[in-house]
Amino acid sequence: MGTDRHAGLPDHLDALLPQTQCTRCGYPTCRAYAQAISDGAADIDRCPPGGAEGVAALAALLGRAAKPLNPDFGVEQPPLVAVIDEAVCIGCTKCIRACPVDAIVGAAKRMHTIIAAECTGCELCLPPCPVDCISLRPTAAQPLPRTEVLARAAHARRRYETRQTRLADSANRTSARDGRDPESALHDEERSGTDLAETPSAAVLPSMIPVPAPDRAEASTSPAPISRSAVLEAIARGRARKMSKEPH
Repeated sequence: MGTDRHAGLPDHLDALLPQTQCTRCGYPTCRAYAQAISDGAADIDRCPPGGAEGVAALAALLGRAAKPLNPDFGVEQPPLVAVIDEAVCIGCTKCIRACPVDAIVGAAKRMHTIIAAECTGCELCLPPCPVDCISLRPTAAQPLPRTEVLARAAHARRRYETRQTRLADSANRTSARDGRDPESALHDEERSGTDLAETPSAAVLPSMIPVPAPDRAEASTSPAPISRSAVLEAIARGRARKMSKEPH
């Protein structure tokens, strides 16, 4: 393989991945996995969301024989979408911080909801939820055809990159204000997610329409923030549910 082609190989590999950023492959992003394949550090059989056809596409690009998905990294499934039990949600914002494509809208101590059309089914919102109020539901009976996987991937990549740009811009502002290292500020920004969690904005909405400010009448009738005692009770129930699901 020529040097010029090898230099661009990670980009070509990344273009074949589903862009869920799910980390099931063992790498933090689809781009990181593509780089690892290019470097010979990872095999092509570690992406369940890409499915068997995704493995075949990677193999064809690299001039290798196709192989089955490695079950150690998961199995191919129909497309999934996350659903929040709004009656249980305590508004902790942890799922918002975890979502790589800004598919969750909500504010601190207020109910959150999933933008179903933007959810990639990555499952990253499940572990941080302290009350176990998020579940995944299939949206089709079979895995998606390859053409649709790639179409969804292109859209998911744009949303992921937009989110990363927003977090980096916020981190740079924090760095300039506090005199901190930009990389450290970005790490804290990704962990806190305050700019998104506290103020849902047009950046997270599929229509990209600005969110109007509520008028006084609407604000006066909006639900009060969830109380501390209600939060603690919900967390206890969530822990009990999680423990009941664990194998004994």
